[in-house]
This record gives sequence, C-alpha cells and structure tokens, in this order.
Amino acid sequence: MNIHEYQAKGLLAKYGVAVPRGGVAHTVEEAESVARDLDGPVWVVKAQIHAGGRGKGGGVKLVRSLDEVGAAARDILGMTLVTPQTGPAGKTVRHIYVEEGCDIARELYLGTLIDRASGRVMVMASTEGGVEIEEVAAREPEKIVKVAVDPAIGLQPFHARKIAFSLGLEGRQVSAAVKLLGGVYEAFVASDASLIEVNPLVVTGDDDVIALDAKVVIDDNALFRHQDLAAMRDEDEEDRRELEASKHDLSYVKLDGDIGCMVNGAGLAMATMDIIKLFGGEPANFLDVGGGATSERVTEAFKLILSDPNVAGILVNIFGGIMRCDVIAGGIIAAAREVSVDVPLVVRLEGTNVALGKRILAESGLAIVLAEDLADAAERIVKALEEAA
Repeated sequence: MNIHEYQAKGLLAKYGVAVPRGGVAHTVEEAESVARDLDGPVWVVKAQIHAGGRGKGGGVKLVRSLDEVGAAARDILGMTLVTPQTGPAGKTVRHIYVEEGCDIARELYLGTLIDRASGRVMVMASTEGGVEIEEVAAREPEKIVKVAVDPAIGLQPFHARKIAFSLGLEGRQVSAAVKLLGGVYEAFVASDASLIEVNPLVVTGDDDVIALDAKVVIDDNALFRHQDLAAMRDEDEEDRRELEASKHDLSYVKLDGDIGCMVNGAGLAMATMDIIKLFGGEPANFLDVGGGATSERVTEAFKLILSDPNVAGILVNIFGGIMRCDVIAGGIIAAAREVSVDVPLVVRLEGTNVALGKRILAESGLAIVLAEDLADAAERIVKALEEAA
C-alpha cells in the first residue's frame, strides 16, 4: 500500500527522522493558513499523488509570498497531473502539501527495501540525489553503496557511518546522518514497510541532514496489525479494477494489451503473459485468482477482466493442485453465463480431475476452446484475435 508524501513524512518524524515542517491542505484557504504557520519567506507547494516526477509535470512550485502560495495552490488543486509514472491519463490532485523552504547544499539519495537475494533489509545510498535510482544504476552503478542489514542485530552505528562516509559527509553531517539512518531503519521495521525512499536526502547550509521527500510502501499482508497505517489508504489514488480485485482476494494489475488472463499462481501468471507475447499477443492484465479460488472468485475475476474495454479475448490457464479442475470448470461456466462472455475464450486445464473438468467444459454448450497445453492455448487465443480483427 502506497501512502502520500505528507503521511510518509509524518511516519518518519515519529522515529526521529528530520523533515521540513509542513501541513496538508485541501483548499486554497487551507494552504494559505498552513503557510502562515510556517517559517517564510520561502515555501514549497506540492501536489499529493501516488507517483513520482511531480515537479516535471508542474506539481511542485517554489513560492516566495503568501499570495504566491495561494496562486500555486489554485493552479495545482484539481489539476490532472501527468508524470512519467502516471501514464498519459495522469492523476487528479485532490490535496497539496505546503512546507517551509530549505537551504539545500547537496542532494543525496537514500533507499531501504527488502533484498530478495539475501533475505535482508538493504540500505542503499548515492551521491546522485534527485535522480531516479534506476538511472544511476544503469549509468554509474559505482555511485551506489549498499549495506545488507542482519536482522539479528539491526542497523548499527558503524553501518550508518559507512554510508555517511561513502556519501562524502563530514563533521556534524555524519552524526546527523547516523541519527536519520537509524530512524529510517526503525520506521521500516516497525511499520512492516517494503520500501522507504528518500529522494532527495539533503544536506543543508547548516550541516543538517533532512528528508526533503519521502516515499513509503507498506506490505499489504501486514496491514492487519497496523490499523493506523491502513487508515492512510487513499482509494482515489488506486486503479478502480485493482481496488475491486483486492476486495475479493484477487491479485490484479492492469496492462495495455487486449488478451485478458486468468491464472492461479503468480509464477504461472507471469509465464502465461510471457508466452502470449512469444506468440505475438499482448496481455491485458495480470490476474492471479489464488490457489484456493472458489466459483464466486472466478466469477469476479471474469467481471474484472471484461470491465476493461480493451479486452478482445480471454485466456484461462489453471493448474489444479490444491484446486480441482472440475470445480474450476464449474466456476468458468457459471461466470461465463452470468457475465455473458462475448469474446473468444480459450481454457487450458491441467492437474487434479483434469479429465472431468474438460468434459464439463466441453458439454457446457458454451463457445469455449479447450487447449492441450499452455503453448497451444496462447497460439489459439492470439490466432482467434487475428481472425476477428
């Protein structure tokens, strides 16, 4: 679950991380009121959406008077902000964050995430602040320092000093960085985060080290024990279909293609999308119905897929391990009848009770194409769309 910048900074501040003073506003009047309570004469007005690159789209403005605060708020609130991360449709700005200006001497990068290779929390830092870390990794990987933290001991002062020295910090800056890094790590662990990114992390003219921006992603699987964090969820920022999918325990991600996919298992779903592309097609979504999907969940999955107007065909790929193929076949038939599937539908079943499942589908009277294997299924759905074009 993503949270907004102002929420992320509030969370980090609870753990002693230095952040600029600021406040959230939903109207021009609120923005001006927040600015009056902050130190001037420089303020920053920031659009609050779940996407980076806001400044490139006009969503971040540096202002030098209360009148300019109001004007910036008026420009940003309600705008459709398009950034490299929003896609061409952009996102509507419903609230803004007004914070005090900062005397920036240097811009750095700091990120904390789960490293799948080592199974540990990885702290990454770079002197290239304000730049996407992917760009730095591709262009100058030597400028990224990484520290894998042993969970048995946590982030120690020597870890933090190593990072600080690698960033070229000195004197009072080092102690400030050590405190900030300790707070970020503590916040990461305590909130069950999967990512905390501070970009830029700035060194001020007074040698303070401050989180000038903050992105926090919370592990959805841990939200049951963080009701305070769950309350920060902004459903307006989420894709309507992905939000609906989460209510039915479905993992759904909208893509740009025209072949809807319904699969059980994340790895199998990835393989299904890959083989669709191999045969010249484009998947319209990632959709994992899970290992114990019911007929009701399969029906909801069909509804989600067909709610995408770009979908011109559907490929169902089910491996019956925990699930029985006959149960899935019944769910497919019930769903196809309820939602009136009127696009080509190819089904590949394998596993427990596969023969019974195929017989149920074949005798359903519905226009369902049964495939022998995954390659056959992908080839058939791609060919069906080509013939219909």
